[in-house]
Amino acid sequence: MPTDRPAYSSDVSNEEWALVAPYLALLRESSAQREHDLREVFNGLRYIVKTGAPWRFIPHDLPPWAAVYQQTQRWLSADSFADVAGDLRAVLRMAAEREPEPSGVILDSRTLRSSSPESGERAGYDGAKRKRGAKVHLAVDTPGHVVALHVTPASTDDRAEVGRLAAEVQAETGDSVELGFVDQGYSGPKPAAAARANSIDLEVVKAPEAKRGFVLLPRRWVVERSFAWATRYRRLVKDYERYASTLAGLHMVAFVFLMLKQAEKLMTST
Repeated sequence: MPTDRPAYSSDVSNEEWALVAPYLALLRESSAQREHDLREVFNGLRYIVKTGAPWRFIPHDLPPWAAVYQQTQRWLSADSFADVAGDLRAVLRMAAEREPEPSGVILDSRTLRSSSPESGERAGYDGAKRKRGAKVHLAVDTPGHVVALHVTPASTDDRAEVGRLAAEVQAETGDSVELGFVDQGYSGPKPAAAARANSIDLEVVKAPEAKRGFVLLPRRWVVERSFAWATRYRRLVKDYERYASTLAGLHMVAFVFLMLKQAEKLMTST
């Protein structure tokens, strides 16, 4: 850990860095293109995602904002964080005495309000949520670890994205998933057929007909909890990004941060 500046609460720990560093070293340590310490660049990204600060507001004792932003885009383009997430998910599942790859997932979406002018051009209107912005489509395994996600305009119908999300799930897990849990917004023959085309059977978890107040639905609550975990990172509270790919990438980054913390607990408890 660098000692020439005060530590921020968002800084990566030694144990977390040991896990993630091999995935982030796109260039050799001695490469002439590397001007800044890679761990400090990663700390800059963690600061932005955790605090929600604009890129240009990165503190002066971290690498310059442009260096952090450009390196972040390189990591996202190389799917570095998707690779980290896949391996960490397998490790955490095996630590819980589960199979490395899931056989079931939970699908859902979340609408984020846009922040004009950055994301306004690609925003859509979600009539059900009465929000203009972007929609994050997410698949998690039964413990709540991210499996796949992508971003569309908020006007996109959830049911129309089942096929794409199911294909992403199977590509990530090696076709291990057989069952997908969804809410009543995914009812109908078209989403079921789209999922079945990717060898996934959809099971709609219905709310009780005579419910009063909040009801915890079996399986469905897991993905809601995962979305709640993501909102701990203020950058993800709204859609602040110019590109949908960046918004999707930063969600993956946040889920990696969460899994790194869980993996660190495993390392220090043994």
